[in-house]
Amino acid sequence: MVRKTPFNNDKYLKIQREAILDRVNKFGDKLYLEFGGKLFDDYHASRVLPGFHSDSKLQMLVGIKDKVEMVIAVNANDINSNKIRNDTLSTYQEEVERLIDIYREHGLYVSSVVISFYEGTPNIVKFTKKLENNGIKVYRHYKIQGYPQNIPLIVSEEGLGKNEYIKTTKPVVVVTAPGPGSGKMATCLSQLYHENKKGVRAGYAKYETFPVWNLPLNHPVNLAYEAATVDLADVNMIDPYHLEKYGVMAVNYNRDVEVFPLLKNIFEHIYGESPYFSPTDMGVNKVGFAIEDDEAVVHACHREIVRRYFQTKKNVYLGRFPNEALEKIEMLLNKANVNPEMRKCVPAAKKAEQISGEPSIAIELNNGKVITGHRSEMFGACAAALLNTLKHLAKIDKNLFLLMPVVLEPMKELKTNFLHRSNARLRAEEVLLALSIQAKTNPLAELALKQLKKLEGCEAHASTLLSDVDYQTLNRLGIRVTEEPISYKRKLYNK
Repeated sequence: MVRKTPFNNDKYLKIQREAILDRVNKFGDKLYLEFGGKLFDDYHASRVLPGFHSDSKLQMLVGIKDKVEMVIAVNANDINSNKIRNDTLSTYQEEVERLIDIYREHGLYVSSVVISFYEGTPNIVKFTKKLENNGIKVYRHYKIQGYPQNIPLIVSEEGLGKNEYIKTTKPVVVVTAPGPGSGKMATCLSQLYHENKKGVRAGYAKYETFPVWNLPLNHPVNLAYEAATVDLADVNMIDPYHLEKYGVMAVNYNRDVEVFPLLKNIFEHIYGESPYFSPTDMGVNKVGFAIEDDEAVVHACHREIVRRYFQTKKNVYLGRFPNEALEKIEMLLNKANVNPEMRKCVPAAKKAEQISGEPSIAIELNNGKVITGHRSEMFGACAAALLNTLKHLAKIDKNLFLLMPVVLEPMKELKTNFLHRSNARLRAEEVLLALSIQAKTNPLAELALKQLKKLEGCEAHASTLLSDVDYQTLNRLGIRVTEEPISYKRKLYNK
């Protein structure tokens, strides 16, 4: 008997495509679909909904790609400030370029880029020229004084009318962005204004995976979303407009609820009446209907909330998040009734450090077994834990050496004598490279490398902050790593 996954991804793709096409038919000619969150690499969703593929939303669009075109909105202020994404460590303009490449690789038509809050600074002129030289149309949208409160000005030739009209050809126009605050909704509203003037029956809908509107307010899936956005101060709440209109409780978040009266008013000015009675009405998200094992999803969400707790502690420690973010995540821990020690790797990493007196890491395998490693003269803690874990998975005696001195010594010499590193300890990525070099001549190294796929989905915890390089290596291997917000020997520079 095949065991069902907690989340039915195939069912989700089917009903989500149908919902989007149904919404197109409701308006007639065209649907502007504002896409919130990540279209691909949605690892938060895949963690809290086991069975959800991280590229599900992208694949859903690929399934109707003949009806879809992509428009990417980016805020001019983010270009001018060279704003960096925390996950990819790329600027917003680099992220726009990456999105274009990925959408094109999947056969999706990228029609244009919209620069919101446009101003002709050197950075923006340079970015615009690069896009246009590569065949991407660029449109300019401007700041509207009093947006979104001054509705008579907004819905006028001096407001939305000043924006350049984006020429589109497909019935579903997906408006996406490199990050929050990029002007996706304003782009959609601008197009609705222009399309209405041209006699085109165009509509608007919003696609946000979280919070899940048809789950209870305090369901762990929705609590995990709040935990993921503690720095944004988003709060899940019951949609009062939906409850009043339909007598049904639906979950939305504060920003959409707060802005809905203004949006409804704008819709009325454009259409003559609003097609929606609540923020929930605007959404097309069907993710809640594909959950098939609620107990397993709840367990996954509890682990995610704990991971977010440690990430928040780290970001507060590093000055990236305000102290209030830590207070909120602690409140969410209590609301979900979970303890950070529930992840077995957390107490294991602390104990390993107490025993060794050195920074340590514990990796919790998918079968619940925990393997640890600590810093030594030869290896960093991350590299040691990784080697120990690969030995365990390959059933190799833990006392056997996988890496020969003939490979290690030149690497140490390179790091200290030529790259001028302060120490010669090998990092996780360097250990993997050394293993790959030896795999052709050392059967044990080859066997160890074959275990790497088994690391995906494993949990890990470090007793101190990791270097950026080690942290990224574990992430790329699919290991869900957290850290204690402590710098080893109180060093401020941790690269």
